[in-house]
Amino acid sequence: MTRATIAMNRNVRLAKQRWPKLPRVALIALRELSREYRLSVALGDLLYIDERWYVSHAGLLRIAQRRKCSGIKVECVGEFSDPAAARWAFRATVFKPGDCKGFVGYGDADPSNVSPLVRGAEMRVAETRAVNRALRKAYGIGICSVEEVASFAGQPDSGPESKKLPQPPNGTGNYGGGTVRDRLCQIIRQHKLDPELVKAYAVDFCGTKTLRDASREQVDNFVQQLADWAEKDRNALLCQLNSYSHPKQEAVA
Repeated sequence: MTRATIAMNRNVRLAKQRWPKLPRVALIALRELSREYRLSVALGDLLYIDERWYVSHAGLLRIAQRRKCSGIKVECVGEFSDPAAARWAFRATVFKPGDCKGFVGYGDADPSNVSPLVRGAEMRVAETRAVNRALRKAYGIGICSVEEVASFAGQPDSGPESKKLPQPPNGTGNYGGGTVRDRLCQIIRQHKLDPELVKAYAVDFCGTKTLRDASREQVDNFVQQLADWAEKDRNALLCQLNSYSHPKQEAVA
């Protein structure tokens, strides 16, 4: 059995655990995405939301690294940006080896199309969206990135998502002024999850020996996935957590 086949089977097995009752067509698509782009469910490269697969920013960057991306140039588009209104637009250009013109993608963000959890970080969201679009064009990625879709990035304050997701306490970080740790602790408290099992799941999700070895993007992806799963199917999440009956010895912070 080849390494690619082993990785594909691992993706399918983990996806069935993480998203119970996946339809057959979704599993077929997952196998193709695994084979074509070597995307990893465990690393948070792929997310299954509203019956569709989405690639993450981290997954796109890994594809670019494997395919020897020559560089990424990002610049703010001033005529479409208004810092006072927290409205930003960016232009990203991805360069492949031997390519002088590059592949261009645009991204925008403002308080109306980002999650309340990332209010105040619209500039970074816009930059990420621009880079994602450029990367997808450069490498022919046929599925959208989760960061690009405003409806999944968040809802207006009056929408149902703002009522379900708590606002993190004041601090520093990417979650509306709260740290990643703040957000993770809130999810654990809100949904009454076992902290030790969550820590074990996080280590497995990130594919590292300890959480301290995980990158910020890996932890961000884990927190996003945990929040989404807890909201949509807490029972399934509990089943997943219970599979870690002997959690690894690692602390959240």
